[in-house]
Amino acid sequence: MKNNKAKLLAVAVAMGISTQASAAIELYNQDGTTFSADGHFNAFYVQTDSDTAGDESRVRMGFLPNWIGFNVSKQIDDLKVGGRSSFWVSINDGSSNVTDTAVDIRQFYGTVDGDFGQVLFGKDFGLYARSNIFSDELLLGTGLPQINSGGVTFGNISVGYPYATPKAQISYRTPVSNGFQLAVGVLDSSEDSTTSASAASDSARFEGELTYATDFDGGKFNAWVGAASGESTTDGGSVEGVAYGARIAMGGFQFTASGFDQEGISAALADNTIASNVDSDGFLVQASYSANGHRIVLSHGETDTSAASENEMDSIAYFYDVNSSLKLIAEYDIADNTAGNETKQFAIGAALSW
Repeated sequence: MKNNKAKLLAVAVAMGISTQASAAIELYNQDGTTFSADGHFNAFYVQTDSDTAGDESRVRMGFLPNWIGFNVSKQIDDLKVGGRSSFWVSINDGSSNVTDTAVDIRQFYGTVDGDFGQVLFGKDFGLYARSNIFSDELLLGTGLPQINSGGVTFGNISVGYPYATPKAQISYRTPVSNGFQLAVGVLDSSEDSTTSASAASDSARFEGELTYATDFDGGKFNAWVGAASGESTTDGGSVEGVAYGARIAMGGFQFTASGFDQEGISAALADNTIASNVDSDGFLVQASYSANGHRIVLSHGETDTSAASENEMDSIAYFYDVNSSLKLIAEYDIADNTAGNETKQFAIGAALSW
């Protein structure tokens, strides 16, 4: 990557629909041991028009990079042990080397399942604001334009939710009971090799999420609330956040609303801390209708911070299922910020998943 912004994009913006792709190809199944693979490819023609950065026309990835993932599980007596590794590839890495390709490992973890629930250890997406982003109906599209940048576009990150950045963690999930499931975990702090000793956090981060799902006659409902608590690497003060949301689906219609309220946590990257007295909050509301392989999505998101920063985006997108693996996608976004800069983006492309 040529600059820090491009590095941020490469690190920040990839999110799977779930940790185990439902359409994974089973490669081995014998004596209680299974091995499968899943993947995702996408590319878009993107036309972007910015008041301050000018216009550009490109072929680039959408919100999700391309990835390939591998899953393994083995039943041993009353326990099922397993794991997942996934490798996320940028097709727009911005490098000066002609054949360079940026590859990130978003997931590399082991699991132990039993009557007690599940223990996960390794690297995976964070728990805080996890369902906010997993429930984004523009996940397979483009979202917030990133003109003159490498990497991906930004989805609704910083205009509706912070990104649940993959981190080293040990987490536990209860069995599902009456539709409820609780996940709690301890995650590595946001300290890294670039953090000065005076500002580094020596405290791990704690996150959790409670989810609920139920079916009713003709529809489905699910809701969630998550929380995070840690220490600011800027001033050493405590940081905390709450993320929440709900979705109802019925008769082809689907309505989703989510939000967050936090102190000392970046409005873009949920694992990054800032000054503990800086507040931010935001919301995302979406409506969609699906019929016969066609889906229309309307979306509006906003994020405000106490530092007088405000960002918002309106989007409309169309998805067409050619078959169970291939989607054609068209999307139009209008993003505004406090500085009065308006950026418009039209994107048309395809996504292939298995």
